[in-house]
Amino acid sequence: MIPYGRQDISQDDIDAVVDVLKSDYLTQGNIVPKFEKSLSDFTNAKYSVVVNSATSALHIACKALEVGPGDMVWTSAITFVASANCALYCGANVDFVDIDSNSYNICIKSLTKKLELARLSGNLPKVLIPVHLSGQSCDMKSIFALSKEYGFAILEDASHAIGGMYADEPVGNCKFSDIAVFSFHPVKIITSGEGGAALTNNPELDKKMRLFASHGITRNTDLMENIPDGAWYYEQISLGSNYRMTEIQAALGLNQMSRIDAFIQKRHEIAKRYNDELKHLPLTLPEQENENYSSFHLYIIRLKLESIKKSHKDIFEELRNEGLGVNLHYIPVYHHPYFKRFGFKKGYCPEAENYYREAISIPIYFSLSDNLQKQAIETISKVLSA
Repeated sequence: MIPYGRQDISQDDIDAVVDVLKSDYLTQGNIVPKFEKSLSDFTNAKYSVVVNSATSALHIACKALEVGPGDMVWTSAITFVASANCALYCGANVDFVDIDSNSYNICIKSLTKKLELARLSGNLPKVLIPVHLSGQSCDMKSIFALSKEYGFAILEDASHAIGGMYADEPVGNCKFSDIAVFSFHPVKIITSGEGGAALTNNPELDKKMRLFASHGITRNTDLMENIPDGAWYYEQISLGSNYRMTEIQAALGLNQMSRIDAFIQKRHEIAKRYNDELKHLPLTLPEQENENYSSFHLYIIRLKLESIKKSHKDIFEELRNEGLGVNLHYIPVYHHPYFKRFGFKKGYCPEAENYYREAISIPIYFSLSDNLQKQAIETISKVLSA
């Protein structure tokens, strides 16, 4: 089975992890800060907080933005559920914005119309979470302009997008957002096993995220309410969780950062070959928007079902039966039973549902060889032509 994505672990990665295992600190040592600095240096964001997953990063970001009961948070209808769940963890309400038919990111026209209606009803979002699906940035300039007009904060879910560029600058620099989040799950661009990061240029948001990620506890005397009893002293100054990343994870992530440019270049080479070899088939291939350089975490094809004598499900299952580990990213979030309980129904975001009926993610990852990609292309051609 050729998977749709997988990690690439080098001997240097293994050595870095082994060095930590042989060291005195498996957690709360000096590797986590080094990983955080590498992310800040790479993206040009001033602050970076690494945690044990991107889901945790989204949660600490929402907490830092003071999302709470009675607040409204909007996100894309096509994303992993974590993009919505992070608001629910804080007691807030969630709503969804339909996607653009070309980029599959939040549609600016739909967002603008929804904001206009929300202002009339007095139900504007406190936070918008745009999702950079498959590694291509949303239209952040337009979203930023709307945030100034309507007064919402911006939390970029850039889980797919480390290594991508927008407006000639690295995704994650937070020029057009308050906070940006990355994922280091094994199928993402770089991995730390599990892991995530939240980046910001705002020192107050950085401080709040760090506190919440580590029990709300500080050893920083500048933040304490009392005079320390001694060198052992610490204070819990807010309610937090334990979302810390281990030194083991950070060592892997830090070493992977040394290869990130090679990872992105290879993904673009794979995408170009797909573009060239699949263009004759009844498919819609990924489009790259102006000002974007995608990280190509995913390569998503859409089936032109009107030209194919098979259903979406039939094609998906045939591809898997032929040894191609395809997947689908994603089911519209509000289709899930949990979200239906909030009153969402099918038809809420029409373009998202059109996408869901046609989309399939095909293999793209650093170690995908020319021969394996050729096999993938031949399999897709065979299944669509039969």
